[in-house]
Amino acid sequence: MVNVGTKYETSVQAVSLAKKYKEGVYAIVGLHPIHTIASYHDEAELGENATSFTSAGEVFDDKMYFDLASHPKVIGIGECGLDYFRIDESTKNIQQEVFSKQIVLANKLHKPLMLHTRSSEDSNAYLDVISMLKNEARVPGNVHFFAGTTAEAKVFLDLGFYLSFTGVVTFAKAYEELVKFVPLDRLLVETDCPYVAPVPKRGKRNEPAFVKHVAEKIAVIKNLSTDEVASQTTKNWFKLFGSGLD
Repeated sequence: MVNVGTKYETSVQAVSLAKKYKEGVYAIVGLHPIHTIASYHDEAELGENATSFTSAGEVFDDKMYFDLASHPKVIGIGECGLDYFRIDESTKNIQQEVFSKQIVLANKLHKPLMLHTRSSEDSNAYLDVISMLKNEARVPGNVHFFAGTTAEAKVFLDLGFYLSFTGVVTFAKAYEELVKFVPLDRLLVETDCPYVAPVPKRGKRNEPAFVKHVAEKIAVIKNLSTDEVASQTTKNWFKLFGSGLD
């Protein structure tokens, strides 16, 4: 199990949880692009016991994140990237500066990136992420919840990145071309809990266990057995993140 931080506070929590277990639980730490500025946040993410939440805009502290990410239980940097979905144009440069710092951090520690990339109707975040990776990244990574084009997928694959798919593939036919295009040895499966619960769990809160339905649908699209998809995507995960396991 890997818990992924979205700001310093939650990254510390992810590492603290990983430390409690000798093996099997790990962390990825970083600053999510929506937390670089005061921004929209879905209250459904807070959990039953939360009383308040403020995304005030965190200033990325290089030393604090370096010290935290240096822990052997941290196997990647993220979620980091660019999110143009609910932002003002003037905030793009802030997101890009913070993303650049996290690419540098990943390079220094030789740990893969966990990318969050979301475009708006007017701005293609994938193109900007690709440009920055080409110029700055020296490590591979995973493009979490990939929703780009096959052309963009090819560029990420050429850069050594993996692409992961969620439960959306179980109900959105537009993803079938992408799933067919991405080689099985460069593909990962995920849930993006608590959102986008897959068929047959639509309308319910998404859970990690539902990832099996994503694998089942990918198997259908690729005309493979579910066991083949499960086995290969597991191997893919260990190939990308396994060097950081203790």
